[in-house]
Amino acid sequence: MPFFMNPFKKQDVSDFEGVFVPLAQAQRHRSVVSAYDDKKDDQIGVTEEKKLESPADPANGYSSLTIEGLRAEIELDLAASGHDTAYDRKSTVINKAIQDIGMGRYQWSLFALCGFGWLADNMWLQGVALTLPGLTAEFGPSSTQVRYTTCALFIGLCIGASFWGIASDVIGRRLAFNMTLFLAGVFGLAVGGGNSWVGTAGLFAALGVGVGGNLPVDGALFLEFLPFASSGLLTLLSVWWPLGQLISSLVAWGFLPNYSCDVSLSSCNISAPPCCTRAQNNGWRYLNITLGAITFVMFMCRFFLFHLYESPKFLLSQGRQAEAVATVHGIAYKNRKTTWLSEEILNEIGGTAVVEEKEKLSTSEIIKRNLNKFSTQRIAPLFATRQLALMTCLIWFCWATIGMGYPLFNAFLPQYLSNAGGDQETAPSIVYRNYAITSIVGVPGSLIAYYTVNIKYIGRKGTIAISTVITGILVFCFTISTDPSFQLTFSSLEAFFQNIMYGVLYAYTPEVFPAPNRGTGTGIASCLNRIAGLCAPIVAVNAGQTNPKAPIYASGGLFLAAFVAMLFFPIETRNKQSL
Repeated sequence: MPFFMNPFKKQDVSDFEGVFVPLAQAQRHRSVVSAYDDKKDDQIGVTEEKKLESPADPANGYSSLTIEGLRAEIELDLAASGHDTAYDRKSTVINKAIQDIGMGRYQWSLFALCGFGWLADNMWLQGVALTLPGLTAEFGPSSTQVRYTTCALFIGLCIGASFWGIASDVIGRRLAFNMTLFLAGVFGLAVGGGNSWVGTAGLFAALGVGVGGNLPVDGALFLEFLPFASSGLLTLLSVWWPLGQLISSLVAWGFLPNYSCDVSLSSCNISAPPCCTRAQNNGWRYLNITLGAITFVMFMCRFFLFHLYESPKFLLSQGRQAEAVATVHGIAYKNRKTTWLSEEILNEIGGTAVVEEKEKLSTSEIIKRNLNKFSTQRIAPLFATRQLALMTCLIWFCWATIGMGYPLFNAFLPQYLSNAGGDQETAPSIVYRNYAITSIVGVPGSLIAYYTVNIKYIGRKGTIAISTVITGILVFCFTISTDPSFQLTFSSLEAFFQNIMYGVLYAYTPEVFPAPNRGTGTGIASCLNRIAGLCAPIVAVNAGQTNPKAPIYASGGLFLAAFVAMLFFPIETRNKQSL
């Protein structure tokens, strides 16, 4: 096998010999068959005794190893989704085929590469936070005004999340998957050459356009290749999130204390010599160049060291049915499994290739499908019952409050550690050491969340509520003293419980929404999170001018407000199958 893969190579079923088996001889995944049988039995009232007497009798449901049985499974799923076009039928068939292949080497490799996107998202959020003191020292904006740099990054994040989410349905998942990290890497390197505050903020905004696409594109791509039985692994992607902060803090600890101006020096733009010159203040540049290089290396791994198959759903939407089938064969080949999927089966269930042009979705239709997620017809089912309506309102409220509370504290934590109201600034070596320790302590939080959500009597609701209220309390405790050791203790504990909270939030949110409207519910939640995050720097600038601790108080209050909302969550999803 060549070391470097050709990222543009188109696949054909002839490239993967030995993976195809006829449907009658295939081994269907147990969860696929049992899920269908349970739904069918509920509809026709079949008892356990009757199933044992004649499991293949059409009166009890078709055999899963026949076209009729597979068609019945597809029709059952489509009835629940409310969509029944040739595209939807063939897309559902491919979902069944991927689930039958199961989890394997391809998905685990993709897990790591998608994790790079989550890592980059938080790495750059913390990277800009670590850059703020250096920008103040060199270019002269006040410690509150410089926070607009974070606002510039969030503008880019919002644009990126919106643009790449739709673009991935137009130009393909594979190109969008690679371009997000490519742009982040290029502009990350460019930030290191910024020669003015406004120019640097503009580069951060451009960087945010790339980084902002990581979560929606990577999450959607991973989910499309993931067997439904392993869909919980989407939650584990959040483990990469605290690793991003850890990398930023360790790099900053190495550069910023050694290559930054003395805290007593002001910018040469606002004071006469002795002042802070560029030659004395290259630490923040080295930091961003290093983070940009790391991001670019991650892009190189995605682009050259791993052959990403184009999403079969995208290929179907473009009328490229043969390539979609070849992609599934490629997954089976990588996983050393077999598959029953063929063009003949797709045509049997979804229509023949003669009508392929009608199956192809135009660019306007693709965009319409994306925008339709936010139409009243898609949103209304989220309020179909009193319980679901309450759940929807509360979970969206939590995403918005946490979306503002998180950056109000974490996006400016280096500034708070430097001087949270004290008379003298803490030495940079201590500031960045403490920030690195805080990041290290926070890493296990996501892993612990993955296990605590299944503990009896605690579950999702208990875990997220407890971790959120503790996070809010610890944020308030951080302001009690300006002693560096005291602040280190509470910032570390806050990071630990905060990552537990986020880990559960990412898992719990899609579970509470019905499957046909899950994308709409989670999409709006993510949108509210980004919009609130965009407002956080504005709040921090204006409130910080009155009282340096005011943004921290606001952050703690928002976490506690989210906790109050969580107390009224009406749905617990532990040990329950998603709707």
